[in-house]
Amino acid sequence: MTKNKKRTIKQRFAQTVLAVGILWCLLISVSAAESSIKTYYYEIHVHAGLIADSIEYLKARKFWNATSHQKTLDVPRIIIVTTSQNWRKESKSVPVEVKKELFYRSILPMVLFSNELIMDERLELEAINSKLNTDKKLTSEEQATLQSIAEKYGMEDKKNTQKQIAGLLERVDIIPPSLALGQTAYESGYGTSRFAVEGNALFGQWTYSGNGMKPKEHRASKGNYGVAAYRWPFDSVRSYMQNLNTHNAYQGLRDKRAALRKQGKDLTGMALSEALGSYSEKGMEYVKTLQSIIRVNKLAVADNAHLRDEPVTLIVGVDSKEEIKETEAKIEEFRASGKLDKILREMRLQSVKRSTWVPREL
Repeated sequence: MTKNKKRTIKQRFAQTVLAVGILWCLLISVSAAESSIKTYYYEIHVHAGLIADSIEYLKARKFWNATSHQKTLDVPRIIIVTTSQNWRKESKSVPVEVKKELFYRSILPMVLFSNELIMDERLELEAINSKLNTDKKLTSEEQATLQSIAEKYGMEDKKNTQKQIAGLLERVDIIPPSLALGQTAYESGYGTSRFAVEGNALFGQWTYSGNGMKPKEHRASKGNYGVAAYRWPFDSVRSYMQNLNTHNAYQGLRDKRAALRKQGKDLTGMALSEALGSYSEKGMEYVKTLQSIIRVNKLAVADNAHLRDEPVTLIVGVDSKEEIKETEAKIEEFRASGKLDKILREMRLQSVKRSTWVPREL
């Protein structure tokens, strides 16, 4: 999308059709002999992205209640696949508190789901570590799992396996949800920034690949940088967590998190935010602003939130109610074709364990 040109309905519809087609290809064949494969179920919700409709949907899912800030949040398994252009426009005309509440409740499920996938990896590591501590030999599957996790987190060259696992356990860990919510609100302007709208960039992460979205005021002294764009909002969430868990600039955050683990203390956004001076050129001024966002918006409640044990709901946003039926018809068409399996797998909605995704109604 250029500076002065909005995407046409036709272009938007084409993108939505592609996304929806991918979702319906989540059915992956598996033989009865592969009983170790975990099956996940999902359903799809297509809507026009209007704020009033979004709130009604969350109410129906029992996830819109002002008093719930005083409770442990019970969060539906919602993943946003495509977003409607209506949000950027409509969010200007609703009370700020409604805008914030809807944004946080839309992002929190993806943050928790990403953390859940990280914890799957951490549990795998802990199980392998326990086995090694009893001098037992790892199976070929366990060795492959360890290698996969090590490559993902940039620690594949360690010769001492137990030291390697110790290092990985400092990296393979959750990011407090309140911290993630505070940062995405700050970096994306509650999902209304150009980078968020055009590239699903929720955390303002830079890239020097040459493929990033260029800021309007590009500073040549900083090199050929841009803001990383993502195909799916969930990719942005996972990339953000991967960045904090692997980049050298955030070693302090990982050290603090490991220390809290060792002391048996809770991992909170306020505690870890103190180690994020390197996230922005503003340094500690950024940290103070981030802490203010967490405190003023009472985001700490998210640190104790948990996902419901239910099928994942994949949210597909379209720009008008007239597009809903067309999109649902395309869903059936793409479901029958089964041509987009490869693209689907790129969504990476699973951990290192083998898994398959099937529609809830099958």
